[in-house]
Amino acid sequence: MMTELTAIDSLALFAILGMAAATYATRAAGFWLMGYVEITPRIERFLRHMAGGVLVAIVTAAAMNGSPAMWIGLATAFGAMLLLRKPMTAILIGVAIAALLRHFAFG
Repeated sequence: MMTELTAIDSLALFAILGMAAATYATRAAGFWLMGYVEITPRIERFLRHMAGGVLVAIVTAAAMNGSPAMWIGLATAFGAMLLLRKPMTAILIGVAIAALLRHFAFG
């Protein structure tokens, strides 16, 4: 017996499954197509730096509407990256600072 909370709209379920299939297809097709590409030094450099570019795009978009805690965390992460030269450590420091500021200062 289904209650109101557990009832699933069939159209919503179809949309979710369709989006999942499209996401999987684009990822699988990308891996399949890259099997036919000769990895030259230029393509290798592009692939190596692409993740950083995507990360910068996501952070920039989020920072445009960010709170002061986010801006301070972002500046802290930037400074930590310049000092430490370790991206993951810098990101963790920035996130920790932003979280602490949101909790204690900018609630």
